[in-house]
Formats: sequence, structure tokens, C-alpha cells
Amino acid sequence: MPDQVSAAPDRSTLRLALVVGGLVLAVLLGFGLGRMNTGTTTTGVGGPSLAAEHTDPPGTAPHNHGSVVGGGDQGAGVEPGGLSVSAAGYTLAPVATEFPSGRAGQFRFQVRDAQRQPVTRFAVVHDKPMHLIVVRRDLTGYQHLHPSMASDGTWSMPLTLDGAGVWRAYADFTVVADNGDQTAVTLGVDLAAPGGYQPRPLPEAATSTTVDGFTVGYQGTAQVGATVPLTFRIDGAAGATPLERYLGAYGHLVALREGDLAYLHVHPEPELVDGQVRFWLTVPGPGRYRLFLDFQTDAKVHTAEFTLAVP
Repeated sequence: MPDQVSAAPDRSTLRLALVVGGLVLAVLLGFGLGRMNTGTTTTGVGGPSLAAEHTDPPGTAPHNHGSVVGGGDQGAGVEPGGLSVSAAGYTLAPVATEFPSGRAGQFRFQVRDAQRQPVTRFAVVHDKPMHLIVVRRDLTGYQHLHPSMASDGTWSMPLTLDGAGVWRAYADFTVVADNGDQTAVTLGVDLAAPGGYQPRPLPEAATSTTVDGFTVGYQGTAQVGATVPLTFRIDGAAGATPLERYLGAYGHLVALREGDLAYLHVHPEPELVDGQVRFWLTVPGPGRYRLFLDFQTDAKVHTAEFTLAVP
């Protein structure tokens, strides 16, 4: 009787068929899913900086210097400036960061781009291409300065740090690209004045103060995530003091947060409101802030300081 051959495949052949079939199915599914996902854009860390969209005409409208998160106006979150030495593709590169306490030195620095080349094109914002804010880390010794730039992109000016300790320098500027686009950036770097350091406590929150014989007060309540007005009134011995334009505006307000020294440079409305200076302020989070208000009268600039507590 002849040998009989079974019509059923052996186990090895069956396993091979299952493997090949599974591979074919995986390829077909991957192809189909790939077609379904065509056109989907994912924005990651390397996405464009929102700061590159800053195109406010210099000196014509109230605004904060910093990156706006979420793109809105009222109530939009604010990314404070000055917390980093690099941002938006630019880096603050100082020549030296140590200065003798109480003696004049020369502060020199460059702003460098992503290719590490010095930037030389800056927009004139509030009458100056560069605003340099210097303050000690206990929020004393505030200075608002304006260095000059050499042809190689090196900024320089005399600087005196009145007291030992660590100081923070903020470079507040707007870069102009080759195509005319403007990018507003605030970069920060620490400066050291060696010696014995005794930090001063921050004064209690108040809405009124005196400086150089003037009484300066404001109305308004800052709120996290909301853009609110702060209106400042300056009174002399004879009452309300006529204000003069300083750097293209009737006042300049810098707010620094206690602790990390987050920086907000807030500009006022272009005209006075009933003889008073009105700013629109958005704070990035709760905490205590030190406000520095620069104003000019009789061709002299004065600075009033306040502590603002935001719950």
C-alpha cells in the first residue's frame, strides 16, 4: 500500500506563514497611518520665538518688554525678561563682570547673535537704542543708563556699583534684522562688587512715597494674569507738578520681582491723563515687586521707588 501524504501543512510552515502575514499587515497599517497624519505640524522647543513678532512703533503705545505667552492682550500670561543671559537667539557677552565697590569702572559688552557675531543694528526705542538697568540683588542702588556703541558692536559706559554684593545688569534693546523685522529682548547678567555685603530689607508695600521734595503716589491694583492701569501723580510744594517728556515719554516704570529679579519694563500711555502718568501693567505671578518710576521736571530726572505686593 503506497505511503499517504497529509494535506495539512506542518507546524514550521504554518509559523512561517503567520510571521510573513503579520509583517505585511504591519507595513499596510503603517502606510495608512502615515497618510492620515500628512499635514500635521508639531511645534517643539525649536519653534519660532514669540518675541520676534514685536513690532510696536517705538514710543507710541504702552507695552511690557518680554515675551507674551498665548498671544492675547488683556489677561495674557507674560514671560518676564532679564532672567537669562541668552534669549530669542541673542546672548549678552560682557567683557568683565567684577567691579570695585564704590569706584568708577568701565562696563563693556556685546550682544551676539546665534552665530556668535556681534549685533550692530538696533532700533531707537524711547530715544535710545540701548537701555541699561543696574540694581543690586536686594533691589537697592537702581540706575537707568544709556551706553554708547562702537562700530564693532561693543557697548560701553562708566559704571559705579555703590556697595559690595551681587548686582544685576539688564540690557533692554530691540534688534533690527536685515529684512526690517524687529525683535525686542531683555537679557540679564550678574555683576560682582567684592567686599562685605549686608543686604537691606525690602520696604513695606505702599502706594505713596517722597523723593527730592516731591510726593509721588499711584492708584490701581495689580492682578496676576490681568492687564490693569497704574496711574501716578507727582506733587510738589505747590501741588501737582508739570511733567516734561523724558526719553520720549512722561515717565518710565521698571518692575523687578523680589527673589529671582524678573524684569518688567512698562511704558505709559503717550499722553498725560488729567496731568497724571498712566501705565498698563501685567504681572507674571504673585510676590513682591519693587517699582522704579523715572520722571522729569525742570530738566532734571527723579526716581520714585515703591514696593508692590501681589497676592
